[in-house]
Amino acid sequence: MVKDVSYEIQEMSPGDVTATGFESSPSGGFWSRLHQRILIEGGEERRSNADMDPVPPEKRTWSAMDYITYWISDNFSPSGWRKAASLMQIGMSWKLALINVAVSEIIIAIVVTVNGVVGAQYRIPFSVQSRAAFGYYFSYLMIAMRMIVGIFWYGTSTYTGAECVRSMIYAIWPSFHNVKNRLPENANITTQFMVAYFIYWLSILPLHYIHISKIRFLFTLKAITLPIIGFGIMGWTIKNAGVGNNSLWTAGNTVHGTALRWVFMQGMYSNIGGWATLAINSPDFTRYSKRVRNTYTMALALPFTATLIAFFGVVGAGGSKVLWGSILWDPLLFIDNWTSRGGRAAAFFCALGFYLSQACSNISANSISAANDLNCMFPRYINIRRGQFIVSILGAWALTPWNILTSATSFLSFMSGYTVWLAPICGILVSDYYLVHNRNYNIWELYDLNGIYRYNKYGINWRAAAAFTIGWVPLLPGFLPKVNSSIHVIEGMMNLYYCGYFYGFGSSMLTYWIFCKLWPAKETMLDYPVYVDDEVLTGRDVEEGAVADSESLGEKTGSESDKM
Repeated sequence: MVKDVSYEIQEMSPGDVTATGFESSPSGGFWSRLHQRILIEGGEERRSNADMDPVPPEKRTWSAMDYITYWISDNFSPSGWRKAASLMQIGMSWKLALINVAVSEIIIAIVVTVNGVVGAQYRIPFSVQSRAAFGYYFSYLMIAMRMIVGIFWYGTSTYTGAECVRSMIYAIWPSFHNVKNRLPENANITTQFMVAYFIYWLSILPLHYIHISKIRFLFTLKAITLPIIGFGIMGWTIKNAGVGNNSLWTAGNTVHGTALRWVFMQGMYSNIGGWATLAINSPDFTRYSKRVRNTYTMALALPFTATLIAFFGVVGAGGSKVLWGSILWDPLLFIDNWTSRGGRAAAFFCALGFYLSQACSNISANSISAANDLNCMFPRYINIRRGQFIVSILGAWALTPWNILTSATSFLSFMSGYTVWLAPICGILVSDYYLVHNRNYNIWELYDLNGIYRYNKYGINWRAAAAFTIGWVPLLPGFLPKVNSSIHVIEGMMNLYYCGYFYGFGSSMLTYWIFCKLWPAKETMLDYPVYVDDEVLTGRDVEEGAVADSESLGEKTGSESDKM
């Protein structure tokens, strides 16, 4: 049965950010006035804001095609181009590497799509969704863990974006190759690259100002330009180098038997780990869909585009071996070899396309997601726009990504290691929505500090805490050698680690469901879902501690609603 509760909706004044919270007075001090200026719209006790509330109808702008162009633009990037390289370096042939990419992307695409339904159905972000499974306060730990990973990814993607800027500068001014390095060797970055890094970071800052509901045009632009660039590079390579006269195409696997099977699993773990954050926070952008079914296109767009761009990388690498005597997996290093007058012009436009790809991907996949988490933690002071600027400073500068990406090995370890914790989180979210609560949530209770999803006075759902622990603790021994190479564990622990996403997701999903069946939180078991009336969303805030009857909410408030 649905708990008999009542709610109160508080009007919100127009505008994005207003000076509220304290009464202003002529004698108010500087800090009082500053505090008044930085408060996000809402009262002093508010635990939500417009960016955290369910998405109103006027901001539900994403169509099925927008989600297709999103994944085309996200995958057609230098990172996607290099995806097969890491797999071939650990022993796979190019054919097996592409199969590995395809299988990995299909699996994670299903997870991304399935978890994204929550956002499309209830119009809420991951930070609010997580309260239903983990409890009001325990969810903040999950949010913090996902936010930290998003900030890390922002930094590493900024590094790749700087490579695009450097290639553009090379194409315009070849003398930039000769810029003298004035930084120490242990800085792991040169003066030349620091210049490109700063230009890239500064140039994408204005994009952080655009709201996610309006940024779709960038994905469309990328979806048109990037495939043209990819097919163009592949066509040029085939014309000038051919595809059948070098060892890359004829070489087989360099490992065999049982070792090959575990190498394959290691590759899947790394590739799935690259999307583990998006699997969790997919509601952050599916909440803006026009209809729930619009999000289903992600299940096809993600694996197809990821596999295609990885194949472009294989063709480019094979051609570079013939043309220049070395295998170049990075498309930016590839186009840096176009040194003729016309070649440099082509290199500039290719690098510009990759720059656009990296910039938009970094914003959509990393900064917006991490900003949503900051928004949840500090809703009175941080909205998504402010959060993105904070993420840009922390990710690009505080974390010094040039130290993280010193080698391909360290990048693989970083990309896969955090999956130890993210996989169980995702498994619990999926289990809670589909298996435990049968897709029935009460949207108002998710915003209520003392509502049914608090579970107890500590705000912790012990069932989720136990399932989460079961999901990651057995993987920890295999993770430690990735952090410290001096630590050695038995082979079985490493093999379990390489199966980490499957174990973490599956074990947490199953054990959470079992715990909830044996010891159900009956107050959260609803007979039907409770949504927010669209008329309310058009003119009201969703606010903690409200008092009005949910079933007649639209009737009670509709006539009083003010348009935003």
